[in-house]
Amino acid sequence: MRARPPPAAAAAAACRAPLRLLRTGLAAAMSAARPLKSVDYEVFGRVQGVCFRMYTEDEAKKIGVVGWVKNTSKGTVTGQVQGPEDKVNSISRVFCGVGRMSWLSKVGSPSSRIDRTNFSNEKTISKVEYSNFSIRY
Repeated sequence: MRARPPPAAAAAAACRAPLRLLRTGLAAAMSAARPLKSVDYEVFGRVQGVCFRMYTEDEAKKIGVVGWVKNTSKGTVTGQVQGPEDKVNSISRVFCGVGRMSWLSKVGSPSSRIDRTNFSNEKTISKVEYSNFSIRY
């Protein structure tokens, strides 16, 4: 019969598990289990100069998706989201049958106003192309 590790050793091992995830990266963790999805977006309205990119980055990190966001010369915000299909759907669709999106099409930063959002190039992917979600310049 194998001896059980002392409770302190078991607790220490449990604390190291999240560190392994950080070392291997969010992208590696995503590629493991569920189907992955990628979608591009462009947001129209008052979305520049109102911290929209920062709020988008924070929301994406909370949800657990990777990709990028940036301002365009046309006054819009564009980007790409990748990750597990259910998580990408949560940022790019409303499941209650109302239509596309809550975040990015209805909700943005507190001072923003979203007139419309175009989603394009929606596809299933075999692995994510990014290791995190970032603001591009």
